[in-house]
Amino acid sequence: MKVYFDNAATTRTCDEAIDAMLPFFTTKFGNASSLHSWGREAREALEKSRETVAAFLGADADEIIFTSGGTESDNIAIRGIASRHGSGHIITSAVEHPAALETCRYLEKKGFSVTYLPVDRYGMVDVEMLERELRDDTILISIMHANNEIGTIEPIEKIGRIARKHGIPFHTDAVQSAGKLPIDVKNMPVDMLSISSHKLHGPKGVGALYVKRGVKLESLMHGGGHERGLRPSTENVAGIVGFARACEIALDSMKEDAAAMGKLRDIIIGGVLEIEESYLTGHPTERLPNNASFYFRGIEGESLILMLDSMGIAASTGSACSSKKLQASHVLLATGIRPEDAHGSLRISLSRYNTREEVDYFLETLPGVIEELRKISPLWPK
Repeated sequence: MKVYFDNAATTRTCDEAIDAMLPFFTTKFGNASSLHSWGREAREALEKSRETVAAFLGADADEIIFTSGGTESDNIAIRGIASRHGSGHIITSAVEHPAALETCRYLEKKGFSVTYLPVDRYGMVDVEMLERELRDDTILISIMHANNEIGTIEPIEKIGRIARKHGIPFHTDAVQSAGKLPIDVKNMPVDMLSISSHKLHGPKGVGALYVKRGVKLESLMHGGGHERGLRPSTENVAGIVGFARACEIALDSMKEDAAAMGKLRDIIIGGVLEIEESYLTGHPTERLPNNASFYFRGIEGESLILMLDSMGIAASTGSACSSKKLQASHVLLATGIRPEDAHGSLRISLSRYNTREEVDYFLETLPGVIEELRKISPLWPK
């Protein structure tokens, strides 16, 4: 059996998105900036897609900037605010995706001050601590909606209300939550929000940044003035069309999909925790419906992933963006897990396409794999 349980890294592109894209590679291939009929056709598809993605987020169409994905969206938001101010203080968390963390570290080298908020053992930000860290020169708060490794959902509403009270722009990375949790920016106190197509069954290489009307950003690139000058480059119309179609599908099926994934997630959690010295990471209840993350004493995560792969099961240890690095996950370390235990992490992330049969196969396979790895582990008592 072949089982794909690494949907937090990327998802299968849905058939509906592929079908929507195909004409824009062949007969509708015009540049959306061209004046002729091919260009006008592409422009019409682009703007219709903008309206669709806006509806997915509860935004207005002119508040949607198309990008190449979550990383670029995070960079435009964080660096766009920083460049506009020239100096100042930024608040983020210790468990952010590298797209946000590395951007903040870059800005520190440029003279900005950054506070990296610690988290509790579940990966949750302390809202009261965040408010205490505010300064007169704080120019931005950037806290993710839900964590990509451990699935914890952060208290975005509370953070946003604090940001509004103090007049500070608030950005959230919603790459993992979009399509799994309802998002309505009209009722969420956020000023900027990042999403990525390939995390919700759209194509790779495309994403969006919601920028609330009135928020001013400095452009990181210069060129033809596309996307309100914030992302100059010939638009990836085919990708954007596929992205929009995936958003439509996700919006229509979100409630049903989240319930189904949550049920499978809970079966996985119950089964895995029957294994000796296995531990759930992330919040026990305030977590994404498709995320089940663990660590195992006496296990090396990369070996675990490779053995599962040999049995036809795709999963991950840590996040996909950092899984080739040898250091322990910064997210797990921030929650207080020992480095030797953090190295034994496993993330199972589901999609609407996963089945109970796949879950049963995984739960039948995992205990034997853990047992074999512990037999050869110097960290496991013999």
